[in-house]
Order: sequence, then structure tokens, then C-alpha cells
Amino acid sequence: MLEEKVLETISKYNLVESGDKIVLGVSGGPDSISMLNLFHMFIKNGTLNCGICVAHINHGLRENANGDELYVKKYCEERNIPFYVLHANVEKLSKEQKRGLEETGRMVRYQFFEEVMKETGSNKIAIAHNNNDKVETIIMNALRGSGLAGLKGIEPKMKHYIRPLIECTRDEIENYCGINSLNPRHDETNDENEYTRNKIRNIVIPYIKEEFNPNIINTFNRLSEIVKEDIDFINLITKNTYENIVLEEINLPESNEYNKEKPSEITLNLKAFNKEEQLIQKRLILYSIEKIFGDTHEIEKVNIDDIIKLCNRGIGNKFLMPNKKTKIVIKNKNIVIMSVI
Repeated sequence: MLEEKVLETISKYNLVESGDKIVLGVSGGPDSISMLNLFHMFIKNGTLNCGICVAHINHGLRENANGDELYVKKYCEERNIPFYVLHANVEKLSKEQKRGLEETGRMVRYQFFEEVMKETGSNKIAIAHNNNDKVETIIMNALRGSGLAGLKGIEPKMKHYIRPLIECTRDEIENYCGINSLNPRHDETNDENEYTRNKIRNIVIPYIKEEFNPNIINTFNRLSEIVKEDIDFINLITKNTYENIVLEEINLPESNEYNKEKPSEITLNLKAFNKEEQLIQKRLILYSIEKIFGDTHEIEKVNIDDIIKLCNRGIGNKFLMPNKKTKIVIKNKNIVIMSVI
């Protein structure tokens, strides 16, 4: 049963703790309305001790967008669940910012979730990604030439984001909706093969199932688990190595957002750094940047390669700026990684 599977996922990855306040991102589709219904049921029967509210975005891109909003709003009103909605002209924003519609929509969505979290004093955000989404993401990342991290796919927990449905398949979720008469909304754009993810969902995966491997979802899940084990081991080595070669940390952020008022700096021992295998060197650079910015801050493979070359030369004072907000300096036989205001 979906209920048991979701509870197993919550317990396995410690997604929900007693007293949590959680923002649920709910579009009204099968995945998100199932997540909302499950949380409501778990709280009502005492299985979970947490508070919830719902955040919904009306992107204004589809004819049925207003119907989606009313559907989610009605569900929440009938159950006294706090409901927050954002009306956003994503198409206009996309043109103004010169971004793709999909990317702009995602940016607007997550910004709103963060705003609702702060406004409500919540500490977590729940997203309704399912197991099929995870496999689609792995395939997309592989096609883009991703490294190991991309083959891990979507994680159950990332910082304050949780994904309780990540081990449930789309078929299981749709079956749950039918059994519980949820009548979820249908996003007709998911049927169009304009975007890469839709092509993978509607064309690539069905083709692989038909021609090569009917158990492709399970196969990619096993791949994800193997990759995660490797990454966890490499991350442990990286963390231990960092602690051995770090010389100074200045103004590191306490939260996930870097300090926009004062530059943050990390100084590493260059000689010790250069003795490490190149794989660990790359990880040390990424680990340091993530400590400063909360993520790898748009640092790409070519940037890392340039930084490694700079470090290997290691003579005299040199610097490199892989982007406008990150500066790598070689001075006094050390590496200084800093944010730029």
C-alpha cells in the first residue's frame, strides 16, 4: 500500500521529526494531491506529529490553471489546512530574464516555497517527486554528460527539502488516487513532447521498456543506489582530507545563503592539496565552494580543471575567477577560495 511505502520512506531517511512545520508544494496533480492527502491522514490519525500548510503556484500558462488553484484551495478549506497561492506571469518573466519557460517556472516555484516557509515559520518543504521522476532525471543527466552526482538522481532529502513519495512509482500513486476518489487535476502539458523530460517520459522510457528492459525503473534505481554508495564514500574521504589541509575559514555562512555583506574565505594548504589524487582535488574545490555559497554555485568541469592547473603550477601570486562571485587565489603557498561582493 502507498501509505505504508511513504511511511517507510519517511522513517528510512528521517524526513519528518516531531514538531516539524512543513510547507507542501501542491499543484493538484496525482503526485502532490496524494502527498497532501497522506500527510493530512497521518496527522489526523496521530501517525505523524507535525504541522502542514500548502503552497500553490498559478503560473498562468494553461487554460486549466485557475481550475487547478480552486481544486487545491477547496481541498484545503474543507480540512482547515492553511493555503497560500502565488499568481505569476511566468511567460513574461521568462522573456524578461531570457530564460526558458521550464527553468523560469522552477525558479518561481522554489522561491515561493522558500517565502512561504519563512512567513509561516516552517522548517521543511515537501516536494512530490516520485520514483519515475527520479529515473527520468538520471536519464536526462546521463544524456547531458553528468558526473556521478547526476547518476544518483533525486535524493529523498536535500537540506530542508524532503520528498516522501520518491520511492513510489507513478502507477502506485495513480492507483491510490483512484481508490481514494481524489480526482486529481491533469496537466495536459505533460502529454506534449516539447520539453526534454516529457520526451524521456513519453518516448524514451516506453521504448526501452518495449525493446530492451521492461524493468528499466528498477534497473535505474539499483544504479542510483550503487552510485550513492560510491559518492558517500568519496564525500567522506573529501571531508576528512579537507579537515587535514584547511588552514583558515573566515565569515562562513551559518545558513545556506552566503554572506552578501562580508566576503567569505577558505584557505587550504597548497602543498598538501597538490599531493592528493586529482579526483579528491576536484572534490575539495567543490566542497570548499559549497561551504561558502551553500551549493557549487554554477562551477562547471572546465572551471575546476582550470583551478587544478593553477594550483599545480603554484608559483608566485596568481588568481582565477571562474564566475563573477567566486575568486581563487594562490598566495603565500596557499589556496584561498573566496566570495566576491
